[in-house]
Amino acid sequence: MNGSLAQRAAQGVFTIFSNASSSHSQSPFPAFFVPRVSSFSSKPPPPPSSSSSSVYYTSCSCYCASSLYSFKPKIKAQDYLASPPKMAAVSTRTFLNARSEQELLSGIKKEAQSGNLPAHVAAGMEEVYKNYKSAVVKSGNPKADEIVLSNMSAFLDRIALDVSDPFVFEPHHKAKREPFDYYTFGQNYIRPLIDFKNSYVGNMPLFTEMEERLKKGHNIILMSNHQTEADPAVIALLIEKKAPHLAENMIYVAGDRVVTDPLCKPFSIGRNLICVYSKKHMLDDPSQIEMKKKANTRSLKEMAVLLRGGSQLIWIAPSGGRDRTDPKTGEFVPAPFDPASVDNMRRLVENSGPPGHIYPMALLCYDIMPPPATVEKKIGEKRIISFHGTALSVTPPISFSGGKPEQAKDDYTKVLYDSVTEQYTVLKAAVHGKKGLQASTPKVSLSQPWN
Repeated sequence: MNGSLAQRAAQGVFTIFSNASSSHSQSPFPAFFVPRVSSFSSKPPPPPSSSSSSVYYTSCSCYCASSLYSFKPKIKAQDYLASPPKMAAVSTRTFLNARSEQELLSGIKKEAQSGNLPAHVAAGMEEVYKNYKSAVVKSGNPKADEIVLSNMSAFLDRIALDVSDPFVFEPHHKAKREPFDYYTFGQNYIRPLIDFKNSYVGNMPLFTEMEERLKKGHNIILMSNHQTEADPAVIALLIEKKAPHLAENMIYVAGDRVVTDPLCKPFSIGRNLICVYSKKHMLDDPSQIEMKKKANTRSLKEMAVLLRGGSQLIWIAPSGGRDRTDPKTGEFVPAPFDPASVDNMRRLVENSGPPGHIYPMALLCYDIMPPPATVEKKIGEKRIISFHGTALSVTPPISFSGGKPEQAKDDYTKVLYDSVTEQYTVLKAAVHGKKGLQASTPKVSLSQPWN
């Protein structure tokens, strides 16, 4: 890997799915889950380890038709429930044994009073429970109470387990599916928050195109805007019926906050990640700058190795954080892409060997878990959870045309960003404008592939 490229990329231009927010004047990103609380440790998070670990089982480039296509044609009530408690290898059982809301909430107090949970983590768990319950109940699902109890029991148990025995992420983290299936847990947790009747996918056939290219050894990069902590789950849930292997094997470039925050980690453990320190937070603590740069260099090398092997599907948000509202209109808009991030990713793909394709992706899901209004240095943002429609879209890959380096880099970034914003406008008309499938355009054909 080119040394200068690795060093430039290590400055933190690869940000993403971290709960880090964009510094641009736009919107949120709960990444994936529920209100954030500050880390339970006062010590700085350790840099990702480069050593191998035997606890990871899922290959990011595995395609098994017998298991990947066995999805039910309709979403059943049980599909909203978390993985069965029997899958947990280690547990205090405090939360898994709970049979009511009262027992869950008293369990949080019990664990806090015994010293097993820091006070702020316990407070965050209780807040998340109440917000999650409110959102699921508002969905109108007749089994809302059962869903909330099942999903929150598993979620609180995973938090307590990680507080007692913190999980440490590798630079390249592979989704942990055994003995507890963290991926399925995350899907079941987010599923009841999505209003599928008011959710859409733009240009679904392109995901089939991606499948075929991946099977031929090509690499696929999704250049996307970033809205919430739930982004990975939302993406997977919207495409899992027609492209389950893409949903399960996508790799997300992830910022450090979602792999250190105790309320986010259970969801992050279930995703394939390239772990980096966000550019937005690189300078938060001057004493850690060099450590973060070295950690990012290791992660970039891991990514280069993956791409050289081919058949990789990587999602990255080159804005470096979540979208936020336009101060003039109050509307959420895709945060501008960072040309350095786009160019570094492009060059990594072009220099990897196997053919590579960069697809612009637009994602609309901020209502599920809107982010704080501004970028926050400290972990501990308040999480708001809602039941709402969502949407995503991709358009055909865009090739780099070359030219004078700096101008070409800016022009290429603009073309990608313009495609994302154009798609986003269609998604917004479909979901918020209530136009549904009628919002389709010649460039963005909307469908509901789960129907």
